[in-house]
Amino acid sequence: MKNLTVENILNACGGSFHGDAGILRREVAAVTTDSRRVTPDCLFAAISGERTDGHLYIASAAASGALCALGERVPQGFGGSMITVADTVTALQRMAAFYRRQFDIPVIGITGSVGKTTAKEMLYSVLSRRYSVLKTQGNFNNTLGVPLTLFGLREEHEAAVIEMGINHFGEMSVLAEIARPTAAVFTVIGDAHLEFLGSRQGVLRAKTEMLKFMDEGAPVFVNGDDPLLRSLPCASLTTYGLGADCGVRAENVASSENGTVCDIVTPSGRFSVSIPAYGDHMVYAALAAAAVAKRLGLTDEEIAGGISDYVPMSGRARLIKCGKLTIIDDCYNSNPSSASMALASLSRMSGRRVAVLGDMLELGAHSAELHRSLGELAGQKCSLALCCGDFAQDMAEGAGECGAAFADTDALLAALPEFIRPHDAVLVKASHSMGFERVTERLKEIEASWNCAE
Repeated sequence: MKNLTVENILNACGGSFHGDAGILRREVAAVTTDSRRVTPDCLFAAISGERTDGHLYIASAAASGALCALGERVPQGFGGSMITVADTVTALQRMAAFYRRQFDIPVIGITGSVGKTTAKEMLYSVLSRRYSVLKTQGNFNNTLGVPLTLFGLREEHEAAVIEMGINHFGEMSVLAEIARPTAAVFTVIGDAHLEFLGSRQGVLRAKTEMLKFMDEGAPVFVNGDDPLLRSLPCASLTTYGLGADCGVRAENVASSENGTVCDIVTPSGRFSVSIPAYGDHMVYAALAAAAVAKRLGLTDEEIAGGISDYVPMSGRARLIKCGKLTIIDDCYNSNPSSASMALASLSRMSGRRVAVLGDMLELGAHSAELHRSLGELAGQKCSLALCCGDFAQDMAEGAGECGAAFADTDALLAALPEFIRPHDAVLVKASHSMGFERVTERLKEIEASWNCAE
């Protein structure tokens, strides 16, 4: 890893070294917090977590080839090399900040209330048409995940796309000081994490902490259809969206058999794209990627090709064709903004439209009100709304005659066969802890049973 010697790690962390001083000038080959993923010459960082204490695995990590360990104490009897610090996570953050400075490449920070992961994956797909790109893996977007992501940088990388997720004030400052984005993408400011951030204005203030750690004049790309974002006071602001006044906009948006098609209009022209995924939010992700890619010099053909290369992730707007049933698997997460957009997209699907909706979390005192409002929208957009969880009754009452409430996922699963009909279009949407991937699998089983009955 470029300039990430044990000595530089020690200096970056401000820790104390124990062991063989002969390794101080050696570079570590990787950084891991998982003792099962130790590789030769890596740094093993021991973290004390809720389920286990990484310090218990320092000796086994050394036996598996770790060059050095990082932790808060030296285990009794351990004779290997180790750096001790007051807090391992803080030390990893300082290391990552040092390591990030070894690379002079575009680093695009992506944040927002909804759509971060989709925008990250879309931008990675597009930029990969020309560059070697590092991206955030999975949900490694927090104060530990961002450092671990940055440790994946290698000299062959020409750009990085870093997802940055927060739910408290001050967290974005930590992430941005580490990642030092050269460009920023803001997806939308919505009613997510209101339990901790209070209001949309609070969400905006927390997310835009990133801007304090970017160079003056660095490009910022925002959803121009979001009234809070389009008025950001940035010297170099590019808006993207469906509005006619957006700098990069979509026109002629339509559903296709395999996803969504539209025209993308930029200051330099127009080109058509095919997005292999369902929903209006996918159009926004494509627009964000197009706006950034144009700034980095990609051609319209490269951008269109990268968008068509996008691979939908499980649980994130994945369109599943099951013969007599169309399933929109969007169950990885949910909040009022993303759920409302999903319902709007569902309303354009053919056949009977069914929304299977679960609880949206971290909404605090606004929870009941926001769930009822979502139910009202479902009542307008759908033929049937199956509502599940602690706020199922609020959603079902909002949906009116088309709403049905279930106390938990098991009850919903048991009742699904009596509600679902051939040729339905079914949206599956809930916060991740609801376990709605089980709903998606149950729908597949129901469709399969129709075929067996024929």
